[in-house]
Amino acid sequence: MRIRSAATEEYDLFITTMHTAFGLFPGTPAEDGGGVWWAANERDRNLFAVTDDGKPVGTAGAYTFELTLPGETSIPVSGVTAVGVLPTHRRRGALTALMRHQLTEIRERGDALAVLLCSEALIYRRFGYGPATYTHELTVPRHRSAFARPHTAKGTVEVLRRDDCVEIMREVYDRYRRARPGALSRPEHWWTTRGGQPPIAPAPRYIAVHRDEDGTPDGYASYSLESGTLTVDETITGDDEVFAVLARHVLDHDLVEKVVLKHLPPDHPLRWRFEDFRAAENGNHMDWLWVRVLDVPRALTSRSWSTDGELVLDVDDPFLGERERWLLTVTDGKPECVTTDRAPDLSLDISDLGSVLLGGTTPGTLVRAGRVQAHHPDAAALADALFRTDRSPHCLHWF
Repeated sequence: MRIRSAATEEYDLFITTMHTAFGLFPGTPAEDGGGVWWAANERDRNLFAVTDDGKPVGTAGAYTFELTLPGETSIPVSGVTAVGVLPTHRRRGALTALMRHQLTEIRERGDALAVLLCSEALIYRRFGYGPATYTHELTVPRHRSAFARPHTAKGTVEVLRRDDCVEIMREVYDRYRRARPGALSRPEHWWTTRGGQPPIAPAPRYIAVHRDEDGTPDGYASYSLESGTLTVDETITGDDEVFAVLARHVLDHDLVEKVVLKHLPPDHPLRWRFEDFRAAENGNHMDWLWVRVLDVPRALTSRSWSTDGELVLDVDDPFLGERERWLLTVTDGKPECVTTDRAPDLSLDISDLGSVLLGGTTPGTLVRAGRVQAHHPDAAALADALFRTDRSPHCLHWF
């Protein structure tokens, strides 16, 4: 078994092999080549696992994204995708070889992090990925959806069709993702090739666009209506009051019995707006973005920190055969991270560092779970204070 890059002219073979591994059949692309979920595939980043006779039996790909960290800083990351091995060749080391080869390539291109959406948690944690953001949805019966207090946002809402407001969505989403820790960029080719899921994909959608008093778009909600259920793919805005306006728009829609709002962050305040606190049913709680740290000092010094302090982390990376002790020092809000021989405050696996990096999981939680070892009584509290963020990280981009 060996790993090699898939040549550009082998694109169809890559797509066919990937779908066979998933047990799926490729859909039919639109005439312009877009409109299928893999339309944004970056052909120069695809890998094959091949047998000794050269037959492709496994695939892995990657997208080029930016990830927003706490403090509204963005760094380039690789979004791992299209990972699969043919049923006839599983448990022969193909996946392990693909993951090791890919992580090496990602590190060589200079990315400090790799990210993915995890199909099976038991698979990807062993490769060093840890769950870092979480999401859920709310289902609200329309007849119980009254707000306790009116929203205070000024402006207007206009309903457009998806194909008539792509540029508006692009601009609003880009402003949103730059301010939200955990959010990924949506590069231009995602919109032009119409890959992924709605509203990027070309499935029919109505888009409720909110404009502020000056007429500038500052939020949107993408939705569809079927059999009395209005489903919101995503609501994009950095303003809670604008979110309330958009939520009120879909909740007041005629011919609707219930509204499903997908992909809300764990700390979203919407349910607290309802006069009936039990009106909104929480559902579909799940992990979303998984993070794999490849450059510890760069990852730790690229984000902001909530307080000054020092923390010694003993980080074990068994998949890549690396272990190092790092001293994180934050002084006047400025972080530094260097190797040290000081006694550790915490010992943790590289996957657990990925989980706490964005602030979606506290180190103290992992200490209590037995995943992270605290070496003195104050270690967990110190780490929690440092890693604390004002807003929970959230990612709703599907790839």
